[in-house]
Amino acid sequence: MNKIIGVLLLVCVPIFGAAQEHDHSEHGGHLASSEKHSPEHQIDFWTCSMHPQIKLPEAGKCPICSMDLIPVYKDDHSSDDPSKVTLKLSPTAEKLAEVSTTAVERQSVLKEVRMVGLLDYDETRLTHITAWVPGRIDRMFVDYTGITVNKGDHMVELYSPELISAQEELIQAAKSLKRLSAGSALVRKSTEQALVSAREKLMLLGLTEGQVKEIERRAKATDDVTIYAPASGVVVERNATEGMYVQTGTRIYSIADLNTLWLHLDAYESDLPWLRYGQDVEFTTQSIPGKVFHGRISFISPIVNQATRTTKVRVNVDNSDGALKPGLFVNGVVKAKVYGQGKVIDTSLKGKYIGPMHPEIIRDEPGSCPICGMDLVKAENLGYITEDTKASTPLVIPVSAPLLTGTRAVVYVKHPQQSIYELREVVLGPRSGEHYIVESGLEEGELVVTEGAFKIDADLQIKGKKSMMNPEGIKQTGGHQHGDSGAMKEGDSMQQMEDHSQHSKADELKPLPEKLAKTLDAYLTLSEALAADDLPEARDSFGRVKATLKGSDSHTLHALVPEDIAELKDFEITRSAFEKFSSGFLNELSRYRMPKELQAFKAYCPMAGSDGKGAFWLQRGKEVRNPYYGASMLACGEIKGAM
Repeated sequence: MNKIIGVLLLVCVPIFGAAQEHDHSEHGGHLASSEKHSPEHQIDFWTCSMHPQIKLPEAGKCPICSMDLIPVYKDDHSSDDPSKVTLKLSPTAEKLAEVSTTAVERQSVLKEVRMVGLLDYDETRLTHITAWVPGRIDRMFVDYTGITVNKGDHMVELYSPELISAQEELIQAAKSLKRLSAGSALVRKSTEQALVSAREKLMLLGLTEGQVKEIERRAKATDDVTIYAPASGVVVERNATEGMYVQTGTRIYSIADLNTLWLHLDAYESDLPWLRYGQDVEFTTQSIPGKVFHGRISFISPIVNQATRTTKVRVNVDNSDGALKPGLFVNGVVKAKVYGQGKVIDTSLKGKYIGPMHPEIIRDEPGSCPICGMDLVKAENLGYITEDTKASTPLVIPVSAPLLTGTRAVVYVKHPQQSIYELREVVLGPRSGEHYIVESGLEEGELVVTEGAFKIDADLQIKGKKSMMNPEGIKQTGGHQHGDSGAMKEGDSMQQMEDHSQHSKADELKPLPEKLAKTLDAYLTLSEALAADDLPEARDSFGRVKATLKGSDSHTLHALVPEDIAELKDFEITRSAFEKFSSGFLNELSRYRMPKELQAFKAYCPMAGSDGKGAFWLQRGKEVRNPYYGASMLACGEIKGAM
């Protein structure tokens, strides 16, 4: 972004100046002849397109970079409200700046959130077969995992002295009851209770009711007791072996019901505003190409992974046909239509009630969830809008309208009848495709600039007004300062102007931050590597530049560094990336006071630059070493001065 601003400061302000000169010449007279122009057409001061803090009373060279100064004309005071920052363009300037506008409108926005993830077991449908009594496993009927079993299938034969003792208690209680053909009713009742207790004890130790009846019928204890499958599913774990002694609670098998699966997706934190409980998720897997599966979001983790900056999203998936398998990698997408207040619209849920733990349960009437028994809740209570109304539709603007700095967003609003553009700070909601949702700062029907906003902003920067990069405007240094005893006079020499400007600049600017000092050191090494045609060292230096920017506040510089250093495969790509970063980095450094120990020299080559208009760079020495051409044109360029 800083490169764009730097280029625009070089290009657009002369465009505006040329447009004004053209307009003035149509009425006769020369720009320098103030007596032939009204006050608003007089030159206010001269400035540098690369260093707008320089404001001098006459034409000349910039004391910092030696570029020709450009004129800035007196403000036409187009706004009656002093709190508003506005710029009025002549018809010619407006045409040259190629300004276009779009009306702020209300419309629903559709966002496709793409995620990746893995299928897994449904934890609520996972059953474990454990030992209910201590004993020895004499036989395991399922020898390996992956076998499908049905509820009631025999799984294990277990020898347990405790079970044998409990069986004997049952047998003795049954025999005692038979011997009491007559006698005291109290004794008989006590014996019957003992028999019932013996039966219940065996069932609590893991035997089925049928097994207990069989033991009672045979009147003989069995050495090995069979354990049966408590549920149908696939054996996913085998934790014991034959001959193994187990204790109470030892896990022997795990059985998973694969008729329902869980899909674990990773959602980036920037996508969370679009996700809701109960949303439909489409997903595909390479194992079954061409088929689209569906599920519903059942849980969104409240925790963001600090390493990946993602949040886990769980989806309930019906797998009654058995086509899907745990462990499959899938690509999922949520198609969310977002309205005002960050709510998601889904007209299919109008009047519906959803299970609070099982989103696949959707009913027309209130009631209880047939799975967990919890009361169903209305879809509106889960963050949905179920009716498509104009009142709930958000305000949106094209993504090209706002100028983003990382902490602020500004747009330029055009007056409906005049060519007056007002700077407006706005609060943006989430981005959806080619639109931003506007939370505040704009009204429906207002015209926002979608093309040419950078040029308007650059002109305001030149004039020292509040702009995108300068929230408070730039204080005038030297030059045209009314009532300031330190202001430059028209008779001062250029050397005096340079000394005064540099002194004022040093007093105003903050010291260079330590992190940017490290970035500068890595950048200078990068410049030297490109001048020496050393591509491996250039890549390494770019990597060090990227590393030094971690944790810094300059989001713009982050964006100018290649995301993947490995992509710098040749000199053309690397030098192009260097040019982009240099432009933004030089603009960033101009905001700080350079320490003497990190002194660098600013150089310029008119032959370099992807746009054919030349390019700047920094280097350590005063002898030109051109990083854009290396050995082929090493000395091409000139030193413009020290930073």
